[in-house]
Amino acid sequence: MKKIEAVIQPFKLDDVREALKGIGIDGMTIYDVRGHGRQKGHKEVYRGQEYEVDLLPKVKIEAIVSSDRVDETVNTIVESARTGKIGDGKVFISDIAEAVRIRNSEHDDEAL
Repeated sequence: MKKIEAVIQPFKLDDVREALKGIGIDGMTIYDVRGHGRQKGHKEVYRGQEYEVDLLPKVKIEAIVSSDRVDETVNTIVESARTGKIGDGKVFISDIAEAVRIRNSEHDDEAL
């Protein structure tokens, strides 16, 4: 099993969710987060005063998938989240040692 974490632009969330749903990935956790990468934020003007916005709004999606679905899931996220501009986000993949469904104690792939 693998944990896939994707940090994407907020306006791409619905596209990514629908694309994942289309390949049968229904279980996910979604967070509103803030951060920056290489773009380091931007400047805005409010009432004539310029100020730096260095933490930009992003959305983080977490999904646990069986190891044989990782490539399909990552490719789906990348294709549906891509705009081609700086700040599109990143995808991180890590190992999951074990999963247990609380309701009925199913383990690992059965718990997904």
